[in-house]
Amino acid sequence: MQPGESSTQNVVGPLTSAAIFLVVSVPSLAMGSPRRAAGRRAARHGGSGRSDAASSAASGSTAGGGGGSAPGRIPQGVVDTLAGIEDLVKTVGFRNPGARLSCTVGIGATAWRAMRGDDPGAAPAELHPFKEFVGEVHAARATPGDLLFHIRADRQDLAYEFERLLLGALGTDVRVEDEVSGFRYFDGRDLLGFVDGTANPVGPDLPVSALIGDEDPGFAGGSYVVVQKYLHNLDAWGGLTVEDQEAVIGRTKSDNVELPDAESGQRSHKTLATITDAEGVEHDIVRDNMPFATPGSGIHGTYFIGYSRRLTVIEQMLERMFIGDPPGKYDRILDFSTAATGSTYFVPTAAMLAGLGG
Repeated sequence: MQPGESSTQNVVGPLTSAAIFLVVSVPSLAMGSPRRAAGRRAARHGGSGRSDAASSAASGSTAGGGGGSAPGRIPQGVVDTLAGIEDLVKTVGFRNPGARLSCTVGIGATAWRAMRGDDPGAAPAELHPFKEFVGEVHAARATPGDLLFHIRADRQDLAYEFERLLLGALGTDVRVEDEVSGFRYFDGRDLLGFVDGTANPVGPDLPVSALIGDEDPGFAGGSYVVVQKYLHNLDAWGGLTVEDQEAVIGRTKSDNVELPDAESGQRSHKTLATITDAEGVEHDIVRDNMPFATPGSGIHGTYFIGYSRRLTVIEQMLERMFIGDPPGKYDRILDFSTAATGSTYFVPTAAMLAGLGG
C-alpha cells in the first residue's frame, strides 16, 4: 500500500498507531441451529453449553462459531454492508488520506456458510470455529463472533468515525460482542514492557506467511485470522525480577535480544510460539497485536490478532501455549495474562468481499 492510500482487506499493510477491534454476532444465524439452541437452554438452566474441560484437554474442541446443522440466514443488509465497505473507507478516509485508514473484514464459519452454502468447496479448506484448548491450569476458550472488523489508522478519530458509520449501516441486524480500542505503545511494546511482533516476517516472506496460496486456489489471496483478548495482571508481573520476566518471554527486556532456547524442561513464550514442521521449515504468522487499557478500572491487556496462510499454524501455537510442550509445561506468560475471548475468521480478498453483494 502506498503512503496516503486508503484500503480494505490490507492484511499485510504497515503498522498504524491506533486500531479498533470490533467483533459482532448476527443473531439471525443462530435460528434453527440445534447446537446454539442447546447452548441457550443450558445457559438458562445454569449450564455452560460447552463440553467438559477434560474431554478437550488432549486435542482441543471447537465452539463459539457454529458448526451444528444448517445455519440460519444472514440479513441482506449485512451482506450489502460487507460488500460495500470499500466505499465506507473512502467516505471517512478522504479527510486525511495520510492517516492510512483501513478495515480488514473477517467472516466466521457460520456466517460464511450462510452466505455461500454448505458445499465443502464453497468454504476455505481450513475454516472452522475457534478451536478450544484446555490445559491443566489455563484455557483458550471460544467466545461468540460471526464477523470481525479490524479497523486501523494513524488517527483515532478516523477509526472512531468509521466504526460509528459501520455500526449505523449494520443496525439491529448485528450485536456487538467485543469492542477494543488499541494503541501503539512506545517502540512497539506490550504493557508487559517487551517488544511485540518481533518475529513477524518481512519482505517477500510476509505475504507467503499470511496469504492462502495455490493449495486452496478458490480462496488464494485470502487469509485466516484468530483474535484473542488477553488481560494482564501487571502487579503480579511486576513482582518478578527482570531476569525472570526475560526467561518467560525469551528475549531481553531493554534491547529485545533473543535468548537461547531451553533444551528441555520449561520453554519460553518465544519458543512455544515458534512452529517448525517435520522437515525443519519454520512457519510464521503476521501479528498486529496492540495494547489496550483503562487504568482507572485496573484493566490492562494485549489484543492478539494473528493472520496466517494456514489456520493450523496458529492452532499449534495455542496448543503448545495452553497444553504445553511437553504437556503440562505450558507458557508461563499465561500465569500473568488471561485469555478472555477467542474467535476465528476467514479474510476474503477485496474482490471476494465486493462479490458478496451479487
